[in-house]
Amino acid sequence: MTQPPDLRVMIVEDQALLAMELELVLADCGCDVIGCAMDRASAFAIAERERPDLALIDVNLLDGMTGPQIAQRLVSEHSAAVVFLTANPEQIPDGFSGALGAVSKPFDEQTIRAVVGFARQFILHRTLGEAPRRFRLAPWLTTPPDDIAPH
Repeated sequence: MTQPPDLRVMIVEDQALLAMELELVLADCGCDVIGCAMDRASAFAIAERERPDLALIDVNLLDGMTGPQIAQRLVSEHSAAVVFLTANPEQIPDGFSGALGAVSKPFDEQTIRAVVGFARQFILHRTLGEAPRRFRLAPWLTTPPDDIAPH
């Protein structure tokens, strides 16, 4: 008997084939994929309607480099965990806009499975496991709170 999905996951990716592949891997990992978006407006609509626990977000979308804006809003308004997907790691914003980290494209199924496991542990238990290979951990997760300078 399989367990019910424990994470509601949203995909924000403008490459349809990649989004479909991610959807299959996520479902196989025991996630409930609640929607796929290709741009900022669709991402916000899905987030409002479905309240994701986790979002996999491409930095560069059909409407430009809107991934960081989407991430920031999902983190602040919906308390979602975010992982960036990008072929251009230099475009990841400093501080990662509240995201857990980033995975560089191209990636394989094993990497996505490991990242989902890492995110699941953080979301459900608020603990950090070992960062998966090819996953760049966000600086805010490894900096003690006392060392973070006030804005």
